[in-house]
Order: sequence, then C-alpha cells, then structure tokens
Amino acid sequence: MGSPERSIFAPASWQHSSTFAPDMSQPNEDRLKTLIGHAKEYGFVFPSSEIYDGLSATYDYGPCGVELKNNIRQYWWAAMVRLNEEIVGIDAAIFMHPTTWMASGHVDAFNDPLIDNKDSKKRYRADVLLEEHIAKYDQKIAKEVEKGRKKFGDAFDEAQYRATNPNVKRSQDRIDAVEARMKAALDSNDLVALRQLILDEGITCPVSGTANWTDVRQFNLMFATELGSVSGESSTIYLRPETAQGIFVNFLNVQKSARQKLPFGIAQSGKAFRNEIVARQFIFRMREFEQMEMQYFVKPGTEMQWYAHWKEKRMAWHRALGLPTDHYRFHDHIKLAHYANAACDIEFQFPMGFKELEGIHSRTDFDLGNHEKHSGKKLRFFDPETNESFVPYVVETSIGLDRMFLAILSAAHQVEKLEDGSEREVLRIPAPLAPVKLAVLPLVKKDGLPEKARTIIDGLKLEHNCQYDEKDSIGRRYRRQDAIGTPYAITVDHQSVQDDTVTIRDRDTMRQERVPIGELGRILSDKVDMRKLLKQL
Repeated sequence: MGSPERSIFAPASWQHSSTFAPDMSQPNEDRLKTLIGHAKEYGFVFPSSEIYDGLSATYDYGPCGVELKNNIRQYWWAAMVRLNEEIVGIDAAIFMHPTTWMASGHVDAFNDPLIDNKDSKKRYRADVLLEEHIAKYDQKIAKEVEKGRKKFGDAFDEAQYRATNPNVKRSQDRIDAVEARMKAALDSNDLVALRQLILDEGITCPVSGTANWTDVRQFNLMFATELGSVSGESSTIYLRPETAQGIFVNFLNVQKSARQKLPFGIAQSGKAFRNEIVARQFIFRMREFEQMEMQYFVKPGTEMQWYAHWKEKRMAWHRALGLPTDHYRFHDHIKLAHYANAACDIEFQFPMGFKELEGIHSRTDFDLGNHEKHSGKKLRFFDPETNESFVPYVVETSIGLDRMFLAILSAAHQVEKLEDGSEREVLRIPAPLAPVKLAVLPLVKKDGLPEKARTIIDGLKLEHNCQYDEKDSIGRRYRRQDAIGTPYAITVDHQSVQDDTVTIRDRDTMRQERVPIGELGRILSDKVDMRKLLKQL
C-alpha cells in the first residue's frame, strides 16, 4: 500500500498558476542561496571543476539538470519549428570567420560600461547598478499598491491608484527621471554622465557601502583565441558571443535549400561565450551559456507588425507553463542596440528581482546589409510577385536556456507545511518538463515486489524517464521524488502481485489512486505529454 497522505487522486495541478507559490518569506539573497544548495544536493547544477575549487561563473548540469535543460530546449524547438511551417532549424559552428564579428559590430561595439569601487575593489556594470537602483523604486510602488489592495478590497482600481497615490507618483517620477538621464548617457556613450548619475543618486557599493567610484570604462566582452598550430602563422578568431550571426551568414543557404518565401524564420539553439567581467547570481549570468534564438526574415515596412506578433507569441509560450502570471512583464529597452529600431525584454521575477529572460528585437536590415558589404556577396531575397530584390528585415526572439532553467527552478521550489505539522521541500516543475516523469517504488525489497517494479519500468521507460528506488521508507522516498520534481510515483505492494494494480501518487496534491498496471501507459501519457503544452499555443 502507498503512503496514507491523502486518499483521492486528482488531475495534475501544475497547469494552474496557484500551484506555484515560491517561498517569499526569505530575503532575496537567502532564497537564491537556498535554491543553489537545493540544485547541488539533488543533481541539478554543480560548480564547474569543484574539486579544484571551481572556476568563476561556470557551472555543470547534473543528472536532473541535464534532463530539465533538454526538456526546456525540446519545448522551445517544438513550439518554434514543429508548429510553424515557415520556420526551420540549423546548427552553426561556434568558430566563425573573424570578419563576421567586424560586420556584426561586435569588435567595435560589443562592450559593457564597467565601474570599480576603490574601497571594496569590486567591479560592477554601471547600467546594472542603475537598473537595480530603479528596481528599488519599483519595489516601493509594489508595496504601496499592495497596501491599497488590502485597504479597498474588491473595489480596488489599481490603474487609478497608481495615477493618483502621491507616494506611487513620487516613486514613478524618480524612475522616469533616472531612466531619462541613463538613456541620454548610454545613447551618447557619455561615460562621465553615467558616473555622475550614479553619484547623484547616491548609489553605493553593496560590499563597502561607499560611493568611492572610479571612472566608467568600456570593456569588450568577446573571447579571443588563435586558429592555427604554428606560431606566427595563426590568426585571431573569437568564440561566438551570440548564435544569431551563424543564422545570418547562412540566410541564402537556408532560404534556397528549404525553398522558403518571406516571411520565414531560422531557429538555432547552442552555446555562446562572453567574457563577463561581472558574472554573478548563479547561472543567471555566466561566461559560457546556451541561447535559443529565432531570426524571422520579413519584407521591409512590415517589421513592426511582426515585432508585435512575436511579442505576443513568445509570452504565450511562457504563459502555457503555468508559472505565476505576475512573475512576467515586458520592459522596453532604454537604449536601443546599434542594429535595432525596436526592442523589449520579457522580464521574470527571479529571486534577485525582475531580470531579463528573453529579448525580442526588430534588427532592421543591419546584419544582412553589413554582411553584404564585408563579404561582397549578395544576401537578398527576390520576390517574383513584385519583381523586387531587397535585403530582408529581421525580427529576433532570443532566450537564454540557462535563465529559463533558473526561472522554472525558482518558481517551482516550495517549502510546504503539511497537515501533520511536518514540512516537505517540493519542486512543482510543469509535468511535461520534469526531469523524471515517474518513480516506481516497491514497498519492500522482498516477496517479488522488486521484480514486479522492474517489469513495470521496462514497459514504461521507452516513453518516459523513470526512476527505480527501493531504499528507505516509502515516505522518505516520496520526499526525495518531491524534491527533484517527479510528478508521479507508483508504489508496488503485495496486492500488486495478486491483481496487477498499483498505487499512483500525485506530487502536487499527494493524493493517491489504485489503477491497473495495464492503464499506466495511457494515464502517464495523458498527464506528462508535452503536447499538453503545445496545444495551448
């Protein structure tokens, strides 16, 4: 028999946003530390080269982590490529001809404005310091709005409250003023003005608590290496800082071989590398990371229509996961990149606050146009209907796979008090993305129960990632599966040997039901199939 936690089995509740209720009682830094500890203990993420004291801002994905990462990638790929006939995929090389990065602007313009605190000797991105300063005003506004909601109840009008409450208006005015000065400084590359804004706002170093800042300086983020084995005959090349350029240089190859007409897209998932001087906040900002990008080629003049289209489509992809809706927001870029005429981020509320999760950019014809100039090769689309030849415009969607991993992990992690006063630590990962879909647990290690359990796994492991566990009490085994996010657990007991039925337990509700072994395949496919997510898109 299974654990007597609850008695009636219910449908999976991962689809409902109320399921996800991260523990907000801890301060942000403590919540992130708790998540890092959990990720290591249960095989999601390890510090890289840990036996040699690690390597800053690099991480390895463990047994559960690699499964979750692969499932996220699969969900993105299916939503992009399988559901859109006009989008195809490629896998471009990490090494590219060095002129690629001259044409893309990365050699001259791929910089971060960095500032040092003379007392702590710590280095920070100047724009991030200002963004975090702005976020404090956002938090003040959120607290005021929450007070209003509690005071007025069902009659609360948030829009009117934001427009009329003096405390909210005062904070919003500060945000607008700081953003305006920040945008002006970044647009003109005025590093002196950027430093002065930091001083005027009284921003201090989180470590030393002082405002003893150096001048702001620009640092290029690309990793350089050499191609060639003989000294003096090698040439400098770069590890790619983004995957997009591999798509742009293959524009004609893909368009012709896949016989695509405008509009069409090219999708790619792969590694990128940036020499982040200030790499921190766990896997949020790393030097080696993975991107999932799609470049959508459109006729000039239609790009803003497609920009709006992909903003909506990408948010729908996120919403389908059932994470809290208030954890997402759009944020327009204060400073546009040199290639863009419109850009925004989908921001997510991580343990350290709202941060960029995905970018949607209208890149104009900058990339294809510049590659034309530097290569001398035409990168144009010929429209037989209008008899026109032109360089297409591009709308880009770019999401960090590692950041998406962290978003899911942070939203799913919960410490829950049970009816008997005990606690359990659970990851309410959406069932289609869960690293392990099913745990099979023999009640005891004798009487033919392990053999029965093995037979069940053999029948299910071709379709689902299953885990066998016979160590410790059944309650302890349930807790281990809760902690890695396994949505369903099957207990094989003595009755199973007699009538071929088992107990299936739901992770989120802890409810159980007795079902025939022959029905397990159908039941599980109905509950953990990724099609449940894709059908919502």
